[in-house]
Amino acid sequence: MVLDALIYIKDNVDSTLTFRRSCREGICGSCAMNIDGTNTLACTKDIADVKGAIKVTPLPHMPVVKDLVPDLNHVYAQYTSIEPWLKSDTPAPNRERLQSAEDATILNGADGHGPAGCILCFCCSTSCPSYWWNGDRFMGPAVLLQAYRWIADSRDDATGERLDQLEDPFRLYRCHTIMNCTNTCPKGLNPAKAIAEIKKMMVARR
Repeated sequence: MVLDALIYIKDNVDSTLTFRRSCREGICGSCAMNIDGTNTLACTKDIADVKGAIKVTPLPHMPVVKDLVPDLNHVYAQYTSIEPWLKSDTPAPNRERLQSAEDATILNGADGHGPAGCILCFCCSTSCPSYWWNGDRFMGPAVLLQAYRWIADSRDDATGERLDQLEDPFRLYRCHTIMNCTNTCPKGLNPAKAIAEIKKMMVARR
């Protein structure tokens, strides 16, 4: 994998090379970067898939801390702003809050590619021109996918509040459905569909 090559370079060629990595299994999202022109995970990108020299750059249109390490403070602040935790008006049960298999499928997807599978690698947001241009106000595909994950959760009682928070000309509606986010997601998720579902819910409640 490309990550193995980067580790080799750091160990044997240039010890100052800086990049993030952790799980090496496509789970943590730490090693997200642009490889051969596509945002993806270095730990799951096979060197054999790239013909010729491999060009590796940080995730595009983000401030760079050093080498392949982007500054994620802004996107994490946006993620925090959607309050990504369960909100319920009912007392906490003795064990977990249960939901039907059908409701769980909305989150996990019938094929395992539902919004709950997002690993916050931000490959999608950094491939989105609207986010490049309006990242100060547009939430971006990754954060909106996470917002939908909680809006769609049958155990959450704050749907109206969450939709109110996104009812803004920029936060949600800067998405123009060009599908870059879905095309680049290394987990095979569909942020564009999640954003469309939020827009449909906005219309339905009117």
